[in-house]
Amino acid sequence: MMEKVLSRSIRLICLGGVALGVQAAYAQEMQTQQGQNQSGAAQQQAAAATQTQPSTTIQRVEVTGSRIASPNADSPSPLQVLSAADIAASGATNLQQVLLENPTMGSPAISRTNSAFQTASVGVATVDLRNLGTSRTLVLVNGRRFVSGIPGESAVDLNSIPTDFIERVELLTGGASAAYGSDAVAGVVNIITKRNFNGLMLDAQAGQSYKQDDQKRKFSATFGTSNDDGFLMGHLGYSRQGQVWSRDREASAVDQFSKMAGVTGDPADAFVAVRPFYSSFAPQGRFFYNNSPTGAKSGSYTYDKSGNPIPFSTNGSATVPASGFNRSEYRSIAVPVERYLFAANGELKINEKTRAFMEGTYASSHVSTSIEPYPLSSTDIFKASGGQVPAESRVNGAIVRNPLVPQYLYDRITDTDGDGLRDYNFTRRLAEVGSRGSTADRDTFRFVTGIKGEFDAWKNWNYEVYGAYGQTKEAQQSTGQVNVLNFANALQAVPGANGGPPVCASANAVAQGCVPINVFGYNTISPEALKYVTAPGSLLTRTTQKLVGGQINSEVWDLPAGPLGVAAGFEWRKEFSSAVPDALTQSGLNAGNATPPTSGEFSVKEVFLETRVPILKDVPFAKSLSFLGAFRHGDYSSVGSTNSWNAGFEWSLIDDLKFRGTRSLSTRAPNINELYQAPSQDFPSGLNDPCLGVTATSTTAYSALCRAAPGVNANIAANGKFTLNQADIQGVSGYNRGNPNLGAEKGRSSTIGVVWTPRSIAPLKRFTFTADYFNIKIADAIVSTPRQFTLESCYNGTNPTFCQFITRRPTGSGQNSAGSLQYIDTAVSNSGGLATEGVDLTASWNDRVGPGRLSTKLAYTYVKQGYTVPLPGADRDPFAGEIGAPKNKALFDIGYKWNQLSVSATMTYIGRSALDDQFLSGFDLAPGSLKVGSRTYTDLQATYSVVKSTELYFGLNNAFNTKAPPIISGLPGDSTGTETAAGTYDPIGRRWYAGVRVKL
Repeated sequence: MMEKVLSRSIRLICLGGVALGVQAAYAQEMQTQQGQNQSGAAQQQAAAATQTQPSTTIQRVEVTGSRIASPNADSPSPLQVLSAADIAASGATNLQQVLLENPTMGSPAISRTNSAFQTASVGVATVDLRNLGTSRTLVLVNGRRFVSGIPGESAVDLNSIPTDFIERVELLTGGASAAYGSDAVAGVVNIITKRNFNGLMLDAQAGQSYKQDDQKRKFSATFGTSNDDGFLMGHLGYSRQGQVWSRDREASAVDQFSKMAGVTGDPADAFVAVRPFYSSFAPQGRFFYNNSPTGAKSGSYTYDKSGNPIPFSTNGSATVPASGFNRSEYRSIAVPVERYLFAANGELKINEKTRAFMEGTYASSHVSTSIEPYPLSSTDIFKASGGQVPAESRVNGAIVRNPLVPQYLYDRITDTDGDGLRDYNFTRRLAEVGSRGSTADRDTFRFVTGIKGEFDAWKNWNYEVYGAYGQTKEAQQSTGQVNVLNFANALQAVPGANGGPPVCASANAVAQGCVPINVFGYNTISPEALKYVTAPGSLLTRTTQKLVGGQINSEVWDLPAGPLGVAAGFEWRKEFSSAVPDALTQSGLNAGNATPPTSGEFSVKEVFLETRVPILKDVPFAKSLSFLGAFRHGDYSSVGSTNSWNAGFEWSLIDDLKFRGTRSLSTRAPNINELYQAPSQDFPSGLNDPCLGVTATSTTAYSALCRAAPGVNANIAANGKFTLNQADIQGVSGYNRGNPNLGAEKGRSSTIGVVWTPRSIAPLKRFTFTADYFNIKIADAIVSTPRQFTLESCYNGTNPTFCQFITRRPTGSGQNSAGSLQYIDTAVSNSGGLATEGVDLTASWNDRVGPGRLSTKLAYTYVKQGYTVPLPGADRDPFAGEIGAPKNKALFDIGYKWNQLSVSATMTYIGRSALDDQFLSGFDLAPGSLKVGSRTYTDLQATYSVVKSTELYFGLNNAFNTKAPPIISGLPGDSTGTETAAGTYDPIGRRWYAGVRVKL
């Protein structure tokens, strides 16, 4: 038993650079094999004590970033380790929560707190190394790929991987495509699962926030058995994280908007909220009329609770009450996620040199969302006429008035679209239809099997051959939307026969069940009309991954400085994805996003070769010096041939001091969405219209091109300057498109660093320090052209071709101001560049202090620069230092173990961050001129071992209830419903949890 433990400890301790995390991971295995339950601090003490024991067995192992198994394996690239003890000390039910605290991580594309308005993949948990995009972070499980959790993407849903089944997570930051293939441009997250577990471990946990929401429930059972012939492990888990409503937090309880973005344009008002800033789409409706065909004289009104016409006021005044709608009453900060998990792995000895192995995972998650009732506009129904709703119909050649149109409105309207019938426009919140919502049932299945072992051919070789199949399926049902064709028929009513109730004007519509609809006032839509216009939605997605691979490695020659290691292998992979919405959604006839089906696939065949060459050993100024090199060739069905390579060195000057460095070329082939996504409607926020404030005589850089739009000129004529109302600001849409002509992108990364482990200095013998410089530049980056960049490029004249992606509302557009932005489209291309540069620092120390043991760990990342290049030759668009990508980020852990009691604290620091520079440029402000302050979040945990096999724990996340910065609606970075950047900052507040672990 001790030989197994010591050989395993060599595998972990040799990772270097992050000794504390490695020691914790080692100690976790100690507790597994010895049937103990220790806290993180106790585990570190156990690990430190065993380092002095002699080893009798040397095991060849792999570390993330290399396929070569070696007794002294190490990583020339920056490598950080997150142990099982770190995960346990966080109380997290989802690995994403723990990983996001690491300073190398950027803000996630999708999480519980920023996905309520997603049309698909709600509640998925992804990670993003270096803020280079989730598609450039490769997530592996035991060194092999895992099926994507998002249709058309490569991002893995961490909801699919049970935290209690994880032994450690290795974070390799730097290009690793030569070792693992596409997507490893920013780095690799390699999740290593537990093995050789004996017995049964039970873990039960409950918790909630200080507001009695975000309720958390978790139960898991991990079990296994092992002997000399192999092992078998299994895990069953259940968890549920509850909903958090926007209305239950003061910062987000009421609709608001940045005073700078929506009213004054004054930078001093950027973080000042206009509150309330209710939506102009109200449940009683808002009705617009034009007194002349040119629309020169127009107005609008709404209804009070008694059904009387009154002036419409979004925010209210001393004389006119607010008549808008508070969307925040219906919105979510965090969506509820319920998960059922099963995982298993095992090995079976076939003979002394051959073992069969398998891994299996099944995850079922249920996610539900609820947002405000649909904001319907007459432009959603009568698009061809700009939203003009006829108040009259022609019956047998005669013009007949719609009896549902109130006299107050009928007297104020004329024929504005030239068809001879009086017209009006309206907006209305469909309160009778109910809240929009969706339920998504997502199932992920993955199975891996293979054979590994060794054989003798000149030298002893290790080999592995495996096959894997993974599948993610999602069935989503949505409510709260309507069939616009039926709605159009229902709006056009005529008097019934012989003075009877109104009927639909179209006889065909009547035959199909049409019922006239009354939209004038509160709760005026009848149940019969509601049944006719309601249109539930659906979405079915399927993602599959097929994988076959193999490798061999050996130390083939004994050179003067040590053995020469080589590895070679192959991999075949096929990815498929489809997303099929219902027929109305595909055509945009349910008043929502027009979302065509997307389907596609690609396959790739790859071969790779790697070597580790020892150059010097035990000579002056070189305790050891090694070169590492790797090359991979791929042949994609989508983009053709690709080549990746990696070269690195490890130079131990003395036992306590090592230098390391790499230079690599990584490639990333486009994913299925980037290649094949059909135009899909989106509703972007945080945009600044360059034409705002332009007058008939202004001479700014944007003025001439703005006035070239007829709608803008009409707006200026009516208002004296180009003016936007609330509906204009909230009504911008656009379409996202794929590009089947994309090529692979190429990322060149460099790292150089130092590892100092002063074991020869007694007071510092348990201290480790690392410093690593990184520089990643991606050429031909696959990017979507930012919409704000499109606006600026069009109207400042630098690239007029971008104007073709912008559609403004025409003259006489009814409820929306003429000339306001209607659509801004974007598409992906290889035209961009992407880069980041900075420094990672880590330090760890543990030793006996007083009656117990103190352990500490610090990780800090400074990002010197990070930028995108939207087009060749375009100026850099910096993102480093902006919200979601702070220049300074740090994580500090401290723990103390004394007898049965362990306490720990984790502090996460997020540095000052600025608003997006493209947004600021629209106000003639310098980049970085508007910032939010830094935030520090503190998590605490205490653990007490009641008896040898039972452990109680209690924790506080965000213990001091640190508030998120006010990134208000209208500012870039805001997550709808939270009034902050919820992927970066904590919008929920203090949360507690308590649990018990029992080992049987």
